[in-house]
Amino acid sequence: MKEQSQAKLSIYLADNTEDDKSVFDYFNTNDKYNVVGHNFNGETVLKEVVDLKPDFLIMEPLLSGMDGFMVLEKLKKSMDKMPKVIFISNLSHSGFVSKAIREGVSYFMVKPINPQNLEERMLDIQYPVVKNESQERYLDEKISNIFITIGIPAHIKGYQFLREAVKLAIEEPEIIGAITKRLYPTIAEKFSTSSSKVERGMRHAIEVAWNRGKIENINSVFGLRVYTSTDKPTNGELIALIADKMLVDG
Repeated sequence: MKEQSQAKLSIYLADNTEDDKSVFDYFNTNDKYNVVGHNFNGETVLKEVVDLKPDFLIMEPLLSGMDGFMVLEKLKKSMDKMPKVIFISNLSHSGFVSKAIREGVSYFMVKPINPQNLEERMLDIQYPVVKNESQERYLDEKISNIFITIGIPAHIKGYQFLREAVKLAIEEPEIIGAITKRLYPTIAEKFSTSSSKVERGMRHAIEVAWNRGKIENINSVFGLRVYTSTDKPTNGELIALIADKMLVDG
């Protein structure tokens, strides 16, 4: 975990479950953080976040009175500088995840929440400087969120190949220009397979996603209408799109 040398991070917590209690107790008793507010009513959350201007808003999307998505929409209109938002929820289906991505949520965590894992995600988001084990895990989870949204199932081999390819493209963007000479062989070596199997595995993963018909989710990830149901990207195009999105999102 990163060392926090800056001032205390301020947190507003919008949840009222057992997860909420453990998260609240963890941060409220930690002198590195300042829990500035705690409520489950959406209208109250909106007002207090605008007034208190926390660094982080940890929020359950299913608030009372006004849901978390509406709170986000109104916060964007009311604040010059938005807090970094992390959704925590029992609901992890693709509709929720894709909507969260579209609305600019920094991270989506599925309950039950381990407060220490939540702290690591917060520090990775706030201080993305030194690459370490927690950041590697954060990157894997962020890519996985995108894959879930666009319909690439985790059990197929192409999922692992594509995830590794996106990470390589983030670290070394020019590798996309050498996809057959460098990208495929690098991944093949890591997984003890051949470049041709890497290429076919990625292609199969993309075909599975497009056959599932989640074109709206696919386009929502990138913020514009990139593809239709009959217009599938090449391996390199999809890898570059996801890598570019993650670089832009920080």
